[in-house]
Amino acid sequence: MSSNVATPSRSLVEKDSMLRLLIRGYESLIVAYSGGVDSTFLASVAYEVLGARSLAVTSRSPSVAPEELAAAVELAAARGWRHMVVDTDEMSDPRYVVNDGRRCFFCKTELYSHLDRVAVAEGITKVANGANVDDLGDYRPGMEAALNFEVVSPLVEAGMAKQDIRDLSKEMGLPTWDKPAQPCLSSRIPYGTSVSIEALTRIGRSEKGLRELGFPVVRVRHYGDTARVEIPLEDFERFESVRSTAEQLVLTSGYEVMELDPKGFRSGGLNTALGKSGVGG
Repeated sequence: MSSNVATPSRSLVEKDSMLRLLIRGYESLIVAYSGGVDSTFLASVAYEVLGARSLAVTSRSPSVAPEELAAAVELAAARGWRHMVVDTDEMSDPRYVVNDGRRCFFCKTELYSHLDRVAVAEGITKVANGANVDDLGDYRPGMEAALNFEVVSPLVEAGMAKQDIRDLSKEMGLPTWDKPAQPCLSSRIPYGTSVSIEALTRIGRSEKGLRELGFPVVRVRHYGDTARVEIPLEDFERFESVRSTAEQLVLTSGYEVMELDPKGFRSGGLNTALGKSGVGG
């Protein structure tokens, strides 16, 4: 990744111009497109700059909630992007399944291996991720995998922070501009507890039900047969008014017990076990 990070004084217009200049210089580009705020913005700009020489590629795996994949596919089609879905198989890697602090490294290694092959097959010169400057202070082993595969991070090089990306996404009419972060479902499983398709299915179904109940920011942390629900503290009172319905949704998803975490929602809440923060959970 280049160290050409913008200074804080650079304006939003200047950052946007720099991003487009970088992308134009790639000549052709694959964007690792998850459907989140950052990768959607990057895919959109890449399409505006490069047209058919840009390709958005989305991973399909058990750790991606089905509704997230469906939304990503729908948005790409609505915008007219070249888009491809690839099936990744991180679950076949025991180093991923064991779920230690390097889980994200093995996941991204699997993803970038696929994207490298697509780039060769399509004659595309660069592969990009949606990392932004706010990610640089976090513990993100997936960034190490990006370096190994020479994946570029144009949002970082342009000096864009999360709020910049949200502001520009809103200007561009992207529906993801205010979308809550939605990291992979495996991030809900405590380190040291093996990742399984059964656990991922329970988590995905529970979170989907709770979002549909009106809680867009939610994490269901997986503790065996217990689901520990994290929502923002300001949503607690409303949650209590629908608690019985919420509990039924979670139990129907396969859990035996639902608990509401009294500390509320904390991004990367399970990373305290590593003495780190912000791994993307």
